Amino acid sequence: MRWSDLRNGRADRLDGAEVEIVGWMAAPEVAERHGYFLLVPEPICCLACLPSDPTGCIEVFARAPIPADGRPLRLVGRLHCLVDDPAGWRYQMRDARASAAGPSEALVTRRDLMAASAALALTAHAGSSPANATTSMTVAQATSATAARALVTGNLTIDIHSHAGRIINPNAPLERVAEPMRDGGMSVICLAMVADRPVTRVMSDGRISAIRMPNEGELYGWSQSAFARLQILVESEKLHVVTDSALLHAVGAQGQGVVVAAEGADFLDRSLDRVEEAYVKYHLRHLQLTHYRVNDLGDIQTEAPVHGGLTDFGADVVRACNRLGIVVDVAHGTYDLVKRAASVTTKPLVLSHTSLSDRPGARSRQISADHARVIAGTRGVIGVWPPQTIFAGKAAMAAGIAKLVEVAGIDHVGIGSDMLGLTSPSVFASYRELPDVAEALLTVGFKPDEAVKILGGNYARVFAAVVG
Repeated sequence: MRWSDLRNGRADRLDGAEVEIVGWMAAPEVAERHGYFLLVPEPICCLACLPSDPTGCIEVFARAPIPADGRPLRLVGRLHCLVDDPAGWRYQMRDARASAAGPSEALVTRRDLMAASAALALTAHAGSSPANATTSMTVAQATSATAARALVTGNLTIDIHSHAGRIINPNAPLERVAEPMRDGGMSVICLAMVADRPVTRVMSDGRISAIRMPNEGELYGWSQSAFARLQILVESEKLHVVTDSALLHAVGAQGQGVVVAAEGADFLDRSLDRVEEAYVKYHLRHLQLTHYRVNDLGDIQTEAPVHGGLTDFGADVVRACNRLGIVVDVAHGTYDLVKRAASVTTKPLVLSHTSLSDRPGARSRQISADHARVIAGTRGVIGVWPPQTIFAGKAAMAAGIAKLVEVAGIDHVGIGSDMLGLTSPSVFASYRELPDVAEALLTVGFKPDEAVKILGGNYARVFAAVVG
């Protein structure tokens, strides 16, 4: 059975029959194995990104718990078509079990071959003795870890998208930021308040959506308290606010730094003057146009389009950011929004947190190769994020980065961790793990100078071009 059979209704003729289908597990909680989960046609970052169309997923009841290892599943089970299901599901698979002929998620790239060649060379150099090979690989691993640590301590490293310190949750105490950054060698983070938080919620199906229209001036008022909370964190952690390129490069010698960012421009309330107000009053230097609410600037990936992409007001905001020196971030925006933003901007664009998919769904937060190339065409940067629902571990994340580099080029890829902002487990959950990320990049085949670009150099170039 194919996913298209669910969408066009042909699956209804299979009601009660045993079927086989390939998809990805979307589980309601974190565990090594699951007896109940949803099957979706492509990996998602979190339950908030489940397809809104009930024909885009299958409710699965397994015969025995199935491992959650981040790889695609080939499931066999009995299909049941539902009518007026109180939970809203259209299809169930019962007595499901994983087929022994499950597909592999491995995608061979040039860097895969480089890494494999290096491993073979190490083994050959050690001789045929298993003991010698083991010893050689242990030495190689130690050398790789040392090289990775040198990369992050000797170069400018930047997280393109972060909510570290739990600044997005006003009901939670602020958490330490500077210490894990120092321990892991993270120089600068783009620390983002969330502009639409008062009017969005995690829905019963796991999706994040707007639940109401904001009251007049509500989100502008919210932004003031959100920026203030960010500032409290910066002051308490003795972080340096980065307002220009010179400060960005100097911050390594001074301590850890922050680029003040906003996830969503909803606080503007159609007032272009508020872009400059945030630039001056809050030192805003990184503005994401949209988040989980279709706003005055344009459409979002996770909801049906309303504007056909970027609005005229959104285009004016892009121009204002170009004039003032604010990085424009098009994460969460639709492909049509990104294309128009690229046609309007005179400066590089950033898409701060996503990953590449061969076939992104209609409401997926992942992007296609063409989507990625639009960003690269502006000389911009795409940040790869680390949800465990997409990448099983840091090695898989590094392979995903390599896949994006094959499409967009080595100068146009970075890391956007969405630190403490993901609703699913992360394979990069603390800045203390940054050396492990660097080591994974080296292991997958990136040269040290290439890894330095991904770990911060590419965003630093964009920041200099935009902010000056």
